[in-house]
Amino acid sequence: MRKTNLIKRSSVLFMTALMSLITVSCSDNDEDDDELGNWVESSTFDGNSRANSVSFTIGTKGYLVTGYDGDGYLADTWEYNSDDDYWVQKAVFPGVGRSGAVGFSINGKGYVGTGYDGSNRLKDFWEYDPTTDIWTQKADFAGTGRYGAIGFAIGNDGYIGTGYDGSEQKDFWKYNVANDSWEQSVGFGGEKRQNASVFTIDNVAYIGLGIHNGAYEEDFYSFNGSTWTRLSDLDDDEDDDDDFQILLSSGVAFSLNGMGYVTTGISGAITTASWSYTPATDTWLEVPDFEGTARQNASAFSFTDKAFVLMGRSGSYYFDDVWEFRPNEYENDDD
Repeated sequence: MRKTNLIKRSSVLFMTALMSLITVSCSDNDEDDDELGNWVESSTFDGNSRANSVSFTIGTKGYLVTGYDGDGYLADTWEYNSDDDYWVQKAVFPGVGRSGAVGFSINGKGYVGTGYDGSNRLKDFWEYDPTTDIWTQKADFAGTGRYGAIGFAIGNDGYIGTGYDGSEQKDFWKYNVANDSWEQSVGFGGEKRQNASVFTIDNVAYIGLGIHNGAYEEDFYSFNGSTWTRLSDLDDDEDDDDDFQILLSSGVAFSLNGMGYVTTGISGAITTASWSYTPATDTWLEVPDFEGTARQNASAFSFTDKAFVLMGRSGSYYFDDVWEFRPNEYENDDD
C-alpha cells in the first residue's frame, strides 16, 4: 500500500514538473511571437522574376531597373507606387542589360551604373528623370569596371565603391551631379570586399558585410562625406549580455525611421535572418526573420514611413514577390 502511494506521489510530482516545463516553453514562444516587427506581403511585381537588380526611391515611388532572370540580362525599368501598391513599366534602360549594378537618387533623379552583362564588367553611368521618363548617359564611372559594388548618396553627391573588377576592391569615388564629374573620395580604411551592404541615415552612410578572398568581412564603418569612422565590429562577443555575430554577403539593407536594417543574403547558406541597427548606441538587435523564402541578391525600397524587400533568388529560382516591413507591429498582427 505504501509502495502504491509512493508511486502515485512520484507520478504527481513528475506531471507537475512536466507541466511547469511546458508552461515555461509556451511562455518563451509567446515572447518570441511578441517580437516587434512584422513582414506583410504586398502586390506581386508585374515583370519577370529576377535578382541583382538596381533599386532607388524618389518621393513615394520606387524604381527597379535591370537584373538577371536566369535566362538573360535585363534592361527594363519599373515604377512602384508605394501609396496604392501597384507597378507601372517605364522607359527601357538604354544601356546594355546587366546585373550587379548600383543605383541611388539625388534631387529627384535616379542614377545607375557599373554591373556585369555576362561578358564585361561595366563602368557606364546613367541618369533617369521620372518627370519626363527619359534616361540620359552621363560621364563614365572613373573607377575600374566592376560589379557587386555599393552605391549611395550623401547630400548632393553620389558615391560608388568596393566591388569586384577581377579581384575585390575598396576604393570609393564621388560623383558631382552639377559638373557631371568623378573624383576619388577620401580613403576607406576597411577591407576590400564585394557584395557588401549600405544604408544611409541623416546623410551618413553605414557600410559593412560582404566577402573578401572567400571570407566574410566583420568590420563596420560610417561615412559622412568627409570622414570615415570605424564602429563596432559585426562579431562583437566581448560582452556576454550583448554579443552578436552578423556574417553576411549578398544581403539587402535599408533605413527606416532613423534605424538601419539588414536582411536575407548568404550566411553560410541563404538566410531569412534580419537585424536592426541603432546609430545613437552603435548597437545591433535581431528582429523577426524575413517571412518570404530565404534568398540572396534581393532589392529594397525605403520611404519616409515604410520599406519593402523584393525580388532575389535561391539557387536557380528567381522571385517576384514584394514584402513590406512594419517595424512597429508585432509578428502576429493582422494585416
